[in-house]
Amino acid sequence: MSIAENPAAPPTWRLLLGYVRPHRWTLLVGALLSLVTGATGLLLPLVARELIDDLSHDRAITGALVIMSALVVANAALGALGSYVLRRTAESVVLGARRALSSYLLRLRITAVDRSEPGDLMARITSDTTLLREVTTDSLVGLGTGGLTLAATVVMMGLVDPVLLAVTLAVILGAGTVLGVIVPRINKASRQAQDAVGVMGASLERILSALRTVKASGAEHREERTLHEAAEESWRQSVRAAKWSAAAGNTAGLAMQIAFITVLAVGGARVATGAIDIGTLVAFLLYVFYLMSPIQQVVGAITQYQTGAAALARIQEALRLPAEPAAQPAPLPATGAEPAALAFEDVRFRYAEDLPYVHHGVTFAVPARGMTAFVGPSGAGKTTVFSLIERFYDPEGGTISLDGRDLADWELPQLRSAIGYVEQDAPVLSGSLRANLLLGNPDADEGSLTRVLKTTRLDGLVARLPDGLETLVGHRGTRLSGGERQRVAIARALLRRPRLLLLDEATSQLDAVNEAALRDTVADVARTTTVLVVAHRLSTVTMADRIVVMDAGRVRAVGTHRELVAADPLYAELAATQFLATAE
Repeated sequence: MSIAENPAAPPTWRLLLGYVRPHRWTLLVGALLSLVTGATGLLLPLVARELIDDLSHDRAITGALVIMSALVVANAALGALGSYVLRRTAESVVLGARRALSSYLLRLRITAVDRSEPGDLMARITSDTTLLREVTTDSLVGLGTGGLTLAATVVMMGLVDPVLLAVTLAVILGAGTVLGVIVPRINKASRQAQDAVGVMGASLERILSALRTVKASGAEHREERTLHEAAEESWRQSVRAAKWSAAAGNTAGLAMQIAFITVLAVGGARVATGAIDIGTLVAFLLYVFYLMSPIQQVVGAITQYQTGAAALARIQEALRLPAEPAAQPAPLPATGAEPAALAFEDVRFRYAEDLPYVHHGVTFAVPARGMTAFVGPSGAGKTTVFSLIERFYDPEGGTISLDGRDLADWELPQLRSAIGYVEQDAPVLSGSLRANLLLGNPDADEGSLTRVLKTTRLDGLVARLPDGLETLVGHRGTRLSGGERQRVAIARALLRRPRLLLLDEATSQLDAVNEAALRDTVADVARTTTVLVVAHRLSTVTMADRIVVMDAGRVRAVGTHRELVAADPLYAELAATQFLATAE
């Protein structure tokens, strides 16, 4: 899904200046070096005219040659230095944009992520930010230095011969009219090209994230067509943008060639009538040649600005997505910290305005300490309870309180520092096993890590791995089994020393032996921590202190296993299905 545009967005030039402002001084130095480079070039035709005059009057030309050589060397050296400074500044602008955008994307609300394509967001932080490099140097600086050099060149041409200047300007004015028609088309085509790149990235991410499913379904060729269609659309739009950019560049080049021919014809006639001498004509023709560079620089700046405007618009769209406030991480709970108490009161929630409600007035209370299990049919709203506790989403109605305090009043880092959360699919990040375990508590000592590894029965796995804790787990933990990934996720949560531990289907992929061991571990943790468990296997919750039975977004019963088997038909049916009706 694409990100909607905001018609009230600030103008592109103001956005660009915002990225450039931190580097304005180095940018100014680069611009000054470019201007000085241009100034040395402007002096060359005048020295050439003097050289021709000296030759025509049999005067020594040594001095003019020395000056001309010095100007050429200075022009090359200053040009190279100015180009380096500008390129370095442009890379710094790209770095700043990527830092800002990546930091913002990490703070996106889950609702915004749900509505966006990850591949498109990745394109905005990679290809779109890259375009800022060109728009900084070729557009912003190019327009300034090229415009000033162009103006200075026109002034020098006027001093040499006003008549030939009028002829030149007439040709340039005609070319400018044509460019005025082309430039808006460059903007539109560039924007469509960048959007197409985002679509292609989204298609690729969609396929790679489920590549095993695609292969198992024999759908490679169908998905290949989808990916190729996205790539071809990107190609079509990029070619269209290139077509208009080429037209703009060729128009400028053609204008200069026409100007040269016209000046040569008119200037030759003026030399024949004695209005000007041959040295003046040569000097003016050199200025015409020299005029090509600043004109092409200005035209290039305008075309790059259109491309950069499209990229900036896409970056700003991402920066307007709803995000959580930036805040410093909160310290984790101290060892032995008091467990948390939780309460839901008439909570109503749906994932989007056009979707049905998931919770229809959910109410329950969880005292500090002990284990509370949530059971019910699929789609009852159990996992949503955990998402609301973590404040990935906010309820539309009712209140959720932790320790008697509304979740909305908690600072997000402080709230989440008190919670350990094991998701249903137990995601593992690419990197080492150690990095995954310490993701939630990078300061955990070796003693704590060793204890948690033993508790979650990962110590045997670590002993078998070739590099122990430093072993790479692969993309999304593909080198680990499903049960091993679950145990890693549980260990990661326990290392945070949570006051509230949320386990969503945390043992669904474990064998019977490891499941029984982890049940004992969770029961032990529940003596000092508040533990909430979501499970479809009732075998994992029969030892819970209380069980919350949910159905169709409502709480229908709360009690112990024995009480619910006798009092709640739904729970009794679930228990009977899993041969737990007689369990104690």
